[in-house]
Amino acid sequence: MNTIKGIAIVALILVSHVLRAQEYKIQSPNKKIELSLASKTDDNSKKWYLKVNYLQGSAYLNVIPAIDLGLKAGAVDFASGIKFDQAGKEKQIKETYTAVHGKRKYCANNATERSFYFKGEQGKRLSITLRAYDDGIAFRYGLTGKNGETIELTDELTSYRMPADAERWLQSFKTSYEGYYPVQSGSVAKGEWGYPALFKKPLGKADCWMLITEADVNGSYCATKLGNKDDQDNYKLLFPAASDGNRQGKVNPTITLPFLSPWRTVIIGELGQLFQSTLVEDVSTPTKISDLSWVQPGASSWVYWAYNHGTKDFKKVCDYIDLAARMNWPYTLFDWEWDAMGNGGKLEDAVRYASSKGIKPMMWYNSGGPHNGVSATPRDRMLTHENRMKEFRWLTEIGVYGVKIDFFESDKQDMMKYYIDILEDAAKFKLMVNFHGATIPRGWSRTYPNLMSMEAVLGAEWYNNGAELTGKAAAHNATLPFTRNIIGPMDYTPVTFTNSQHPHITTFAHELALSVVFESGILHMADRPEGFDNLPDAPKAFLREVPVTWDDSRLISGYPGKNVILARRKGNDWYVAGINGLDRKEEFQIPVDFLKTGKRYKAVLIADGDYDSAFNTTYLNLGKGDNIKLKWLPRGGFACVLKEIQ
Repeated sequence: MNTIKGIAIVALILVSHVLRAQEYKIQSPNKKIELSLASKTDDNSKKWYLKVNYLQGSAYLNVIPAIDLGLKAGAVDFASGIKFDQAGKEKQIKETYTAVHGKRKYCANNATERSFYFKGEQGKRLSITLRAYDDGIAFRYGLTGKNGETIELTDELTSYRMPADAERWLQSFKTSYEGYYPVQSGSVAKGEWGYPALFKKPLGKADCWMLITEADVNGSYCATKLGNKDDQDNYKLLFPAASDGNRQGKVNPTITLPFLSPWRTVIIGELGQLFQSTLVEDVSTPTKISDLSWVQPGASSWVYWAYNHGTKDFKKVCDYIDLAARMNWPYTLFDWEWDAMGNGGKLEDAVRYASSKGIKPMMWYNSGGPHNGVSATPRDRMLTHENRMKEFRWLTEIGVYGVKIDFFESDKQDMMKYYIDILEDAAKFKLMVNFHGATIPRGWSRTYPNLMSMEAVLGAEWYNNGAELTGKAAAHNATLPFTRNIIGPMDYTPVTFTNSQHPHITTFAHELALSVVFESGILHMADRPEGFDNLPDAPKAFLREVPVTWDDSRLISGYPGKNVILARRKGNDWYVAGINGLDRKEEFQIPVDFLKTGKRYKAVLIADGDYDSAFNTTYLNLGKGDNIKLKWLPRGGFACVLKEIQ
C-alpha cells in the first residue's frame, strides 16, 4: 500500500512539473504586470492562451483570466494544430522617441519581450511575441514559410475572457465609430463592439482599469472589432462584415510570408495611467520621414458646423479666414462643396485671400470610390496613386497645407492600405492629413506624423443631426478622455457657444474647457465668428493662445461619464481644465502639486458664472502646495492657465 502511495506521489510531482513547464511568465520592467503564456493541458499540441496578473500590494491578482490565441487559414489551424518548439530569450525593449503632436512630447517604449515558436501545418511556423509594459501588455503573431507565399486567413481566434464582475464602457460597432460608450454594470449586453473597449475590475481600494485596442495596423491585414454574442464575458476578435464599404473589398485578409500581425494591446493600471498612456504609439512602427519641420499642429476655424453648405459661399469662407486671423489660429478648413464655390469668388480666390491674411487653408475630399455611396463632392480624386499625385501637386502649388478626407466606411484590408497610401503620398508633398468618417487611430501618428487627427467620434457635428446629443453631451464628453481619446488624436470639433440646428446645454465654461480636455493635432474650433467675437476678454484670450500639442499630460481626477479634471504642460506653462458630466452643482479644490518647487505662477481661472452662458474669471498667484478653489454648474466646467513668473 505504501509503495502504491509513493508511486502516486511521484506521479503527481511529475505531472505538476509538466504543467509548470507549460507556463512561461514575463513581467513588466516595474514588476507591476505579469503576462503568462500557458497551455490548456499538459499536451503541448493543444491550444495556448495568455493570462494577465496585476500586482496590488504584495500579491498578484488575476485581471484577465484568459486570452485565447490562434489563426486559421481554411482547414489549416494555427491554434490546436500547432506544436510547441522553443522559447526565445527574454529581452528588454528600451527606446525613446519624440512625438510631433499628442499628449506627451518625449515618449518611451520600454517593455519586457519574449517570443515563442511553434511548428504548424504545411511547413509553416507560428510565433507569438509577448510584451509586458508598465502600463499594459501587447502581443502579436508571426507566420513564416516559403518567402513570398500568400495565404488567406479565414479567422483570428484571439479572444479576451474578461472578469464576470467587470464594469464595461463599450461602443456598439459602426464603421464610423460615431457612438456613445454607455456603462454596463450588472447587466452585460451581447453584440459587436468597436475599439477601444474599457473595463474596470474591482480590486478593493484600487480598481484595475483595462482598455483593449490594437496598434500598428497596415495594409498587410484588416482592422478588427470585438464580439461577445456567444458568451457575454468572452470578447473575440472579428473581421469586418461583408456589407461594410458598400460591399467592396474582401473580408478575409490575404497575408504574404513572412508575416507579422498588428499588435493586440491592453492598457492596464489605474485610471490616470490609462489616460497618460502612449502604448498604442509605443508599439507602432517609427517614422521614416527624416524632416518633420513642416508638420505644424495648430487650431483652425471651420465653417461647416454653423453652415453645412457654407463653403459654397466665398464671402462666408472669407469670414472664417478673418476669424482665424483675429484669433491667431494658423488654419482654416474649406469643407465639402468647395468645388462649387461662388458669391464673389472661387476656390483659388479664397486660397489667395487666406494667404494674404497669413492663414493656411486645408481642404475636404470625399474618399469614394465605389466603397461609399455618398455623392458629396469632390469625389474620386484620392482613389489612385496617380490621381493623388496630380491633386497633391496642385494643392501645394496653390498654397494649400493639408487635406481632410471623409467617408471610408470600412475596416477591410483594402481600406487599411488606402489609408496608408494616402499618408505616404501626402508626405511626399508635405501635406498634413485629417481622416473623417474613418476608423480609429491605430498608432499611425507615430509612423506618419503628418496624420494630425482622426474623427471616429460622435462629436459636435451631431448637434446638426438630431436632438439626442443635447441631453447626452456632458456625460459623453466626460467619457471620451477615458475611452476614445486615450488611443490617439480626436477631431471632435469642439468649443461651441452659439447653437447649430440643435442646442447644447453644456455651459460656456464647459465648452471652453474642451479645447484642453480633448487632444488633437488640428483643433477645429467649431463655432461661428460671432460666437468667438462676443466672448469676454479672458476666454477670448485663452482661445487665442491655447496650444494643441503638449509636453506632458496628467489626470488629476475623474470617472467616466461623471467628470474629468486634467493638467497639460506646454513649456513652463500649465493648462488645467475640467468638465462636469453630471446634472448637479459641485464645489471642490484642486491641488497644484505638479508645479515646480520654489516657483510662483500667475493663474487666470475661467470658471462657470451664475448661469450657463456666464463666466467667472479670477486671477491668482499660485505655487506648489496651493489649491484652486472651484465650483461648477450642472454640465459645467472650467479652464485655467498658469504661467511661471520669471
